Amino acid sequence: MDRTDLKILDTLQRMPGISTADLADAVGLSNVPCWRRLKRLEETGAIRERAVILDPKIMGLAVSVFAEVRLRQHDEETLEAFEQSVRDLPEIVECFSMSGQQDYILRVMVRDVEQYEALLKKALLHLPAVASINSSFALKTIKLTTRIPIYPQ
Repeated sequence: MDRTDLKILDTLQRMPGISTADLADAVGLSNVPCWRRLKRLEETGAIRERAVILDPKIMGLAVSVFAEVRLRQHDEETLEAFEQSVRDLPEIVECFSMSGQQDYILRVMVRDVEQYEALLKKALLHLPAVASINSSFALKTIKLTTRIPIYPQ
C-alpha cells in the first residue's frame, strides 16, 4: 500500500458514502485509477465493508453492557460453538477473545436493564460452556468509532 491507497482508506473511513468521483478528487486521482485502486483494496480485504453509524439512543438502545465471559472448557469444538452462538445474537455487537482471566468480552446493546436481565437469563447464560458472566454497564460513551488509525508506511 502506498500513500495514495492510505489517503483513499482514510477518506473512506471519514465519508463511507462518498462517490468514486468525489473520492478521486479528494485524493488527487482521476476516476478510473481511483476506481481501480478502490476495487483492489476491496479484493485484497483491506476494505471489508462500508458502514453507516446509527445513534443508539435514537434507535432506542440506551444501555451498553460489557459482559466478561468465562468458559468451563476450552476445546476447539466448544470455542467454535460459543463463537457461532454469539454471532447469532443481534444484541451482541462486539465480541473479543481475550487473554487473561476472562475468555471473552462481549459488548451488548439493549433498551434497558430489564431487557439485559432477560437476555442474560434466557440466552447468555445458556451459551455453550459458559461458567460465569460478569456484567458492567457503561455510564457514558466518551468515544465510539469504527475508524482505525492510518499511518504512512
